[in-house]
Amino acid sequence: MQFCAPVKKQAAQAQAPEWSVDAIQALLDMPFMDLIWRAQTVHRAHWPAQDVELATLLSVKTGGCPENCGYCPQSSEFDTGVKAQKLMSVDEVTAAAQAAKNAGATRFCMGAAWRAPKDRDIEKVSELIEAVKGLGMQTCATLGMLAPHQAQALRDAGLDYYNHNLDTAPEYYTDVVSTRQYQDRLDTLQAVRQAGIGVCCGGIIGMGEAPVHRAGLIAQLANLQPYPESVPINSLVRVPGTPLADSDPVDPLEFVRVIAVARITMPKARVRLSAGRQQMGEAVQALCFLAGANSIFYGDKLLVTGNPEASDDARLIQKLGLRTSRANVSEAHTHG
Repeated sequence: MQFCAPVKKQAAQAQAPEWSVDAIQALLDMPFMDLIWRAQTVHRAHWPAQDVELATLLSVKTGGCPENCGYCPQSSEFDTGVKAQKLMSVDEVTAAAQAAKNAGATRFCMGAAWRAPKDRDIEKVSELIEAVKGLGMQTCATLGMLAPHQAQALRDAGLDYYNHNLDTAPEYYTDVVSTRQYQDRLDTLQAVRQAGIGVCCGGIIGMGEAPVHRAGLIAQLANLQPYPESVPINSLVRVPGTPLADSDPVDPLEFVRVIAVARITMPKARVRLSAGRQQMGEAVQALCFLAGANSIFYGDKLLVTGNPEASDDARLIQKLGLRTSRANVSEAHTHG
């Protein structure tokens, strides 16, 4: 199987061996207990066993996106009840970031529903980044496709991470979105990496993809040079009005398998248990942590979809004996 051209690697990291789709499929097909044991072994070799990072995601510009991603309630093509709103002010975002920090979050992510921001948008978001950095938090943004000069401007403003998910395997991508190409995604990741920003990149499970597409997604991520510092794994939130609203629910243990394989193939990445946690329940989330997840989005909303209450997450973290990470800002660039 041919992969798209990998993102240019950082000079400080030697090129890792390539993972084939067949090798990743073999991991996904392992007996469940053996897979979890292997993933937990890899996890403990690279991370404190009880460490979990808390990140908060805020929609700073909601709705009106011209893309037609089949999972997204913010697309202007779908009637989901989400109304287009303007970019939030610096004061509004700073207050939200301070509240997140007070609740224990160490990373603050800002999402804007753009296909590709204009340069004037980058200038405004740079002000938001500087304000959040002033609170001593890690900063992350997801704004759509970036040109190299825009990525550099965000880095100059102090951005630590940029999120740009691949969503699924390249062979299945056109079943999910037709308003952009897979290579567009890879080009933005390359611009982000070349600007010296940490990469946050993952995908979504449960969009009707076959098992081979899940293996293909992990192969794409693991074969980026270097692989992402953060890897969010999402379980599809089926939003009425979107084309994927009637997708079959993901088998919980199959989702745990994907978490485990992400940990094995990307041992130094933060594997983030992301969207869909509200439907999982405590037992499945506990298995995901056991499989190597060590980051969650913390707060009642993920852009415009629901998320467990912070108090519920705090209780679960306490039940499992986990410890919240107090990562410093420089962590964004350590694995490269």
